[in-house]
Amino acid sequence: MPKNVHLTSAEIGSLWTAYMNDSMSACILRFMLKHISDPDIKPVVQYAYDLATDHLKQLRTIFENESHAIPNGFGEQDVDMNAPWLFTDTFCISYMRHMGKVGMLSYSGFVSMSDREDIRTYFSQALTETNNLYNQASNIELEKGIAGRHPYIEVPKSTDYVDSKAYMSGLNPLSDQRPLNAVEISHLYMNVLTNSIGMKLCIAFAQTSPRKEVQDFMLRGKDVSKKHAKIFTDKLLEDDIEVSSIPDVGVSDSTTPTFSDKLLVFHMSLLISSGVGNYATAAAASQRSDIATDYERLSLENAKLAKSGADIMIKHQWLEQPPGAKNREKLAKDKDKS
Repeated sequence: MPKNVHLTSAEIGSLWTAYMNDSMSACILRFMLKHISDPDIKPVVQYAYDLATDHLKQLRTIFENESHAIPNGFGEQDVDMNAPWLFTDTFCISYMRHMGKVGMLSYSGFVSMSDREDIRTYFSQALTETNNLYNQASNIELEKGIAGRHPYIEVPKSTDYVDSKAYMSGLNPLSDQRPLNAVEISHLYMNVLTNSIGMKLCIAFAQTSPRKEVQDFMLRGKDVSKKHAKIFTDKLLEDDIEVSSIPDVGVSDSTTPTFSDKLLVFHMSLLISSGVGNYATAAAASQRSDIATDYERLSLENAKLAKSGADIMIKHQWLEQPPGAKNREKLAKDKDKS
């Protein structure tokens, strides 16, 4: 790559975000590795940890070559390796699968926003590796019978076309709603699963944080996740679509601070952002107006929750600032003063 091809704003933002996420993941995965006993699950978590640490090395090299400041991110100070075991092994494999989904969505976006060949190559490789992680975690869940599987519907024997605008309706309580279609069912159930993971994480983080404001934030997040999961489940049950049992992804009763509050709130903010993205995708894909409206309304709740998390991070100076454009007007005024 010629030296005169500078990083674009999209590439700088993507690299910075990737570094922050991988440094956080490395802390959590290192703690998990110390305690996991299941011989089938541990290799998957080891693979994820190796990916995170290798990614950090490659990102540091890119930053150094570009004379780019290396983000602080997260490190040894953000995890107490001597804390008691916080998660069940089952939770760990479900967490791997969920974070694999989040990673694939992030990396596909990073690839599409990058222009330089070396940056596209890095993110493309990271996408492939994260896809491998997702597949490994999915296979273990299926083998152990703990995977939350999407509902079954009958396979169509013929094709059909929408013949009425009523197909798109759903807000009028006086008219009959058509049954959910396969696309709507898939998004509703996926969001039941993601909220289940979020709810368990909130419980673990609330009971181990020493700060009341962080505890309250996590408990609020738990209530929001529980509420959203119930709304989506009820939508499915209205059409007699059974939701398969959610995996037992419990947490222990440890109250010992395990991860720094900075890491806890950052992690939850990442999951909330991912949830908002999921809801936006689901709303766009849902053709029944009542479902799309639900996603829009619930996205607003998530946005308010995310703001509360950001306020906490700003208050305690935990919110690391992403790279940004220079304030040209301020530079000019400061120059005049000198």
